[in-house]
Amino acid sequence: MTTPSDPSLSVIMSERRQLISLAYRLLGSLAEAEDVVQETYARWYAMSRGQQEAIESPGAWLTTVASRICLDLLGSARARRERYVGEWIPEPLPDRTEWANGRPADPADRVTLDESINMAFLVVLESMTPAERVAFILHDVFRYSFAEVAEIVGRTPAACRQLAWLARRRVQASQAPAAPTAQHADIIRDFKQAWEAKDIDALIGLLDPDATGTADGGGLVSAMLRPMEGGERIARAFVTVAGVAPDLTILERRVNGQPGLVVQQNGVTVVVLAFDVVGERIKRIWSVLNPDKLRPWTTG
Repeated sequence: MTTPSDPSLSVIMSERRQLISLAYRLLGSLAEAEDVVQETYARWYAMSRGQQEAIESPGAWLTTVASRICLDLLGSARARRERYVGEWIPEPLPDRTEWANGRPADPADRVTLDESINMAFLVVLESMTPAERVAFILHDVFRYSFAEVAEIVGRTPAACRQLAWLARRRVQASQAPAAPTAQHADIIRDFKQAWEAKDIDALIGLLDPDATGTADGGGLVSAMLRPMEGGERIARAFVTVAGVAPDLTILERRVNGQPGLVVQQNGVTVVVLAFDVVGERIKRIWSVLNPDKLRPWTTG
């Protein structure tokens, strides 16, 4: 049994942050990522001390196990999401300074926020096969060699190179010139103010004519079951929401590392919105209403 005085404990636990970051990118769910890491550590501590000491690189072992668990989960996730009520959106993450009740996340648990964690990127990952996703994230984001990736996913290095190339093409095909962060923040602030003022003309002006709005209620709360298309239609929908629920509080927050909005009712977060801003217009809005995905944001 490992005790707190065991010198290997700090080495093993120091990998936790990277494992959470990896699993979240692979699964799009912080809750599932935490489960994966817990299972990974359970398998480590199920081994005898001699078995543990025989492992040359515990960090590499933990990453391999976590990645394989994620690969299995990704296969079953496709079937689960076919049964999911409405659209499935990756779980939104707050900035580490904006966790529930103002408590920053434990440094060992929080996910590093960078360009590989924004909502647009995570949504593209959802279009990939499990093997493509794992090969791409391990190689392009976490910089594992294709030989290392091959050992993890059980394919040849050449096959993993091909998988990552296919995934990279999907990402590149989906990307459009993003607005600079400061401009992005200004546009989201203008959207917030226009929404609060129920200024439909201002909202239409901020939305791309071909904008898409997607909501995720998970069947637990009322939400659109299919994406809404068209800037004017989306603008009218937001004005309608503001009219029927006048007690909402709209806050500017960083969502997955980018400017976004959080909607609260009676101090409890009920919606988190992530935005894809292209040029000077909002191209896509993702609205997460599923309360199971708002756990880090809930302040009640």
